Amino acid sequence: MRSGLTAVALTALLATSVAACSSGDGVGAAGQGGRLSVVASTNVWGDVVAEVGGDLVTVTSVISDPAADPHSYEANARTQLALSKASLVVANGGGYDDIVDTMVNALDSPPPVLHAVDIAATGQDNEHVWYSLAALRAVADEVATRLGELDPAHAADFSANADAFDQRIGDVEAQVAALRERVAGARVAITEPVPLYLLQDAGLVDVTPPAFSAAIEEETDVPPAVLSQTLGLFAGGGVDVLVYNSQTTGPQTEQVLAAARAAGVPVVAVTETLPAGQDVPGWMAANVAALQEALAR
Repeated sequence: MRSGLTAVALTALLATSVAACSSGDGVGAAGQGGRLSVVASTNVWGDVVAEVGGDLVTVTSVISDPAADPHSYEANARTQLALSKASLVVANGGGYDDIVDTMVNALDSPPPVLHAVDIAATGQDNEHVWYSLAALRAVADEVATRLGELDPAHAADFSANADAFDQRIGDVEAQVAALRERVAGARVAITEPVPLYLLQDAGLVDVTPPAFSAAIEEETDVPPAVLSQTLGLFAGGGVDVLVYNSQTTGPQTEQVLAAARAAGVPVVAVTETLPAGQDVPGWMAANVAALQEALAR
């Protein structure tokens, strides 16, 4: 399993002091306006925290550029400083963002860390749990609980915000259930297992050779025979839709994308981080709508 975030030397990070990079300058619980400071490894979890915390929290997302490849990220001294001031850290876990744990553990007084993979407890060897709607709800509820412990006076506010978030995710789950009724059993190819939880919930069957998506995720060359087998899925009419991760592409994924288009197979792009101007429930709803449109062709 590939680690999503990679580090530069921690000694340099710990020796360097710069201003924190966040909307609220990384203030702690007793800082600006008394807000709690929370650091999230990606803007996906940062948005979940912001939805639950509202105006009572300041959120710093380590990865927030929708055009960046999260797997190539190198942490810096700003991240270290933000973590040092955090009241709570929300990481993905499962090997995706180990650098966050490494940096937190290097602190003299580390803040508590929530790992979404542990909270989700999907029982699957797939760390991309933010594409699981059930996992999103579970993490939001746990964030509300932890924020309430840190700021008991506003525990009811956090709980209410989590309930509102859960309701919006519930609306997306209804979308998925309706889609499943229409397309269950449809065949999907993927470039990486990023969207698999959502695809599984929609009843889609992944027909991608496991060795292909594993090689792409691990950033290793796809064996020629495996690549040929994957490309043959499209020429042979064995795929109803291709879902590809637009943030991590290369020559072999481009070949698959070209094969799909040449065969007239609909293509749906997904990302690992939250696109600019969107929130998580709206983003997931848009992903479901894109799948619905593609499979209706």
